[in-house]
Amino acid sequence: MPDATFATPDVTTFCRLDELGLVVVGQQVEPDRAVLLCRVEEDDAARWCRRCGCEGRARDTVTRELAHEPLGWRPTTLLLTVRRYKCTGCGHVWRQDTTRAAEPRAKLSRTALRWALVGLVCQHLTVARLAETLAVSWDTANAAVLAEGQRLLLDDPTRFDDVKVIGVDEHVWRHTHRGDKFVTVVIDLTPVRDKTGPSRLLAMVEGRSKEVFKTWLAARPKAWRDGLEVVAMDGFTGFKTATTEELPQAVAVMDPFHVVRLAGDALDRCRRRVQQELHGHRGRKDDPLYSARRTLHTGADLLTDRQHERLGKLFTGDRHVQVECTWGIYQRMISAYRDPNRVTGRVEMSSVIDALADGVPRPLVELRKLGRTLARRVCDVLAYFERPRTSNGPTEAVNGRLEHLRGLALGFRNLTHYIARALLEAGGFRPRLHPRL
Repeated sequence: MPDATFATPDVTTFCRLDELGLVVVGQQVEPDRAVLLCRVEEDDAARWCRRCGCEGRARDTVTRELAHEPLGWRPTTLLLTVRRYKCTGCGHVWRQDTTRAAEPRAKLSRTALRWALVGLVCQHLTVARLAETLAVSWDTANAAVLAEGQRLLLDDPTRFDDVKVIGVDEHVWRHTHRGDKFVTVVIDLTPVRDKTGPSRLLAMVEGRSKEVFKTWLAARPKAWRDGLEVVAMDGFTGFKTATTEELPQAVAVMDPFHVVRLAGDALDRCRRRVQQELHGHRGRKDDPLYSARRTLHTGADLLTDRQHERLGKLFTGDRHVQVECTWGIYQRMISAYRDPNRVTGRVEMSSVIDALADGVPRPLVELRKLGRTLARRVCDVLAYFERPRTSNGPTEAVNGRLEHLRGLALGFRNLTHYIARALLEAGGFRPRLHPRL
């Protein structure tokens, strides 16, 4: 670097303490941490009493200890020497202002708070790792980072701007011996539809019911609700009813993942029923129906020659004709969604729903039940073909990220902490904290 210009080494600038109004006057490097002795920059206005306006004189000094961002992952502590003044008029005592360095009574400097928030959101570090690197307790790190994330990111009034498409789903936040505890998650799918970015978590509400989702919608501003165009969801009727009542102008879309899953569940139930009727026991590894269970769920256009041969043997004769009929409906639904022409796919899906509405033989109880379900939600199922890229798939992806978060933290007992951590993890804040992401 022949053209580079170097300045005199300066610990204050290197540690970015000039941004906090501090000047390094000493250092002590210990085996497990580094301590920087700092003084607060002089301010002439601080010498005057705010009560009577008289000039104050230096009385003594006190020290304030702050955790700073680590240098090379070595915990760094700031030891601030704060001067105290006493008014020559009224006798009032005050100290130098250190709010540039940290909030009153805070244990972390503002730079440390920023570092911890970036580590939590962008680098997916655990609170335990942050606390260890900052040399503070877990409770101190957790409370400080969540409060900063709430102030800087979650309380941002523009976070809900330009939301046109949302997805809603349930999520298990805590597995207990008395049953799972659910929350309702609301996802912004507008970036996915517009191809401008990934989906992001908007809200997480305790409970899983129509009232929970309806109450959350009712609490949002009317102008925001009126701007929603599409709501993607699964087959849960509670979400559908809440959407109809609170968002009459929005179009409900039942996403392909859950529609195909309904058909796949019908296929599994049919296979198990036929297995019991023919053999009198559950599937075993040598039973043809059981050994083909995964092949039955593979799309027809993805089957290998060996899988085609296996299905050909399975459907030879009339023993498995009910499974074959259910498998045929399952494959037709998959092909309808995979059709590159949305109009053709919609016609194919509509014909499948019409075929299941009537004329299904009585022994095919699984297909009859599937037909009743699809008939009730026919408009929601067919709406996907008119509004592509509005599926609930990105919602399931966010659910997967939340599962990873829960495993990373070894579980959560406090729902409030979990909601805050989940919003910071999947709320789409990474580009704001790290412009290169």
